[in-house]
Amino acid sequence: MALHENVKILFEPEARKVQVPKGTTVFQTVKDAGISLRSECGGKGLCGKCRIIIKKPEDLSELTEPEKKHLSKSEIEHGYRLACQTKVLKDTVIIIPPESSLEFRKIQTAGIERFLEPKPTVKKIYAVLPKPTLHDIRPDYERLIDVLSQISKFDNVEIDYDVLKRLPSVLRHSNFKTTVTIWGGRKIISVEIGDTSKEFFGLAIDIGTSKIVGYLVDLATGETLDVESLENPQLAYGEDIITRITFATANSENLRTLQNLLVDAVNKIINEMCGRRKIDSNKIYEVVVVGNTAMHHLFLGIQPKHMALSPFTPAIKKQINVKACELSININPSGIITVLPVIAGFVGADAVADVLASGICDSEDVSLLIDIGTNTEIFLGGSKDMLSCSCASGPAFEGFHIKHGMKAVTGAIEKVRMNSNFEVEYETVGNEKPAGLCGSAMIDIVAEMFKHKIIDSRGKINHDIKTRRLRERNGEVEFVIAWGHETKTREEITVTQKDIREIQLAKAAIYTGCSILMRRKKLKEKAINKVFIAGAFGNYINPENAKIIGLIPDVPMEKVEFIGNAAIVGAKMALISEDARKKADKISKKVRYLELAADPNFNEEFLKATLIPHQDLNKFPSLMRFLRSA
Repeated sequence: MALHENVKILFEPEARKVQVPKGTTVFQTVKDAGISLRSECGGKGLCGKCRIIIKKPEDLSELTEPEKKHLSKSEIEHGYRLACQTKVLKDTVIIIPPESSLEFRKIQTAGIERFLEPKPTVKKIYAVLPKPTLHDIRPDYERLIDVLSQISKFDNVEIDYDVLKRLPSVLRHSNFKTTVTIWGGRKIISVEIGDTSKEFFGLAIDIGTSKIVGYLVDLATGETLDVESLENPQLAYGEDIITRITFATANSENLRTLQNLLVDAVNKIINEMCGRRKIDSNKIYEVVVVGNTAMHHLFLGIQPKHMALSPFTPAIKKQINVKACELSININPSGIITVLPVIAGFVGADAVADVLASGICDSEDVSLLIDIGTNTEIFLGGSKDMLSCSCASGPAFEGFHIKHGMKAVTGAIEKVRMNSNFEVEYETVGNEKPAGLCGSAMIDIVAEMFKHKIIDSRGKINHDIKTRRLRERNGEVEFVIAWGHETKTREEITVTQKDIREIQLAKAAIYTGCSILMRRKKLKEKAINKVFIAGAFGNYINPENAKIIGLIPDVPMEKVEFIGNAAIVGAKMALISEDARKKADKISKKVRYLELAADPNFNEEFLKATLIPHQDLNKFPSLMRFLRSA
């Protein structure tokens, strides 16, 4: 056999054909083919979610130990393998089963917006210049500055080098009638032929760990013209931040790979929106970007290694402004990419945008802001003083470590109810046949199981409950949510004791963060005037069930407000308002960050919070009243 012999692969149901060198892993082949495949652990054989089906076992390498661990005997007999563990040896056909696909994810793109008077950092001015004569030999640049100073009192403005090179040609082609774009009141970033002052656009971008959302905005009016979103393409290198940081740390090429993925994704969003709205991308003059601190660093190509090592230090905290051409972002080449400031290693620019959008920085009332995501950020306080912290809660709520867990893609069970006979009703994303359980469903399930005494406060399953849904399989007790004849995969979707424990740990992390912040500020639940829940995941949870399991403090429901994707709203606010941008800078500087692991009460608080709803039931008086009356 030749040293570099290739093999051919047909992926179904995509009907996509690829050719790769013999011995390439299916995981790498799927990435090269541009096919979406679940992979929470980044291809390390830890999650068991990158399942594929092979028709001829001899076409792939032999079973590995991780596959024997994650796949049942029945699944192996039916051709199931893990993409990250298998190498292609012969021409073959590989099936991507529905539960492994990530094609149709439910992405939260909207947030609650507050009215803001447009006052963008970018200004666009139409100017008519006197033509040079033998009696007026001022250079082109000085001639332009003189006119600008008369129109808008811009008298100390520099010009971008690349714009300067085009200036003589633009002025003469326009008969000295030109439109000038100025960023920050101090730099000319564009000169254009004729009057283009009404073509004046900007972009707000939220780079999340799992999704990217973009708003195309008219800078003159502040109106959102279009919205686009997509999966973060870095998912192929791991669902969680630490896995990606580890990959980026290995070598500079890996860091460039992750940066290029984000840049390409942002450019795809720009191309999609500009194409639909028939807008010239050169008329986009600024992009305001937010994201957690890891995404912030990876987007800018900054090595994030030290964020994952104690004391978790980011490379920079302040706002960053970079020319678009330096990051290869496809807007006006001299336009500005503005990345909002961060607060700490795990409280990033997206959290700053959350605070900005929620308005808690403008009120003296005490508010609690929780952005539930892969990493949860929590803020407590008001305009006078604010504390923040972060907690690792996301993996379980995103389906990681849950036996039948998945993200909120089509077919994911997202809402669950149970009656007194322990029968289950559910709703799925897209009203399709169920394929698995997303995070909001897991909160419902744990709450319903607790209310109906299927589990106790420790989360332990009560074996004495008499129902066909409670059973033991392979030495493991599980509760059936959906029977095989109901599901897309024809396999039963169940919840195990381990799954319940994972939710207990995740919810305990969030409640512990809230509890320690309240302790530090010497506040009780009754002192909280408002609870804002932000983030895509937070927008879909049942708040009553979140209280029942002890995920959020026991406050009256009228105090709870869901504000959706507050990060993109905050980014838009900073895009259209200089005042909002200054406020973001103040938030970054004034908010006091608390490292939970360094708090002497952390372990004690966390252990108490793992119980449902909590070890100290006095913290949940309204819940106890509800359960007693049920």
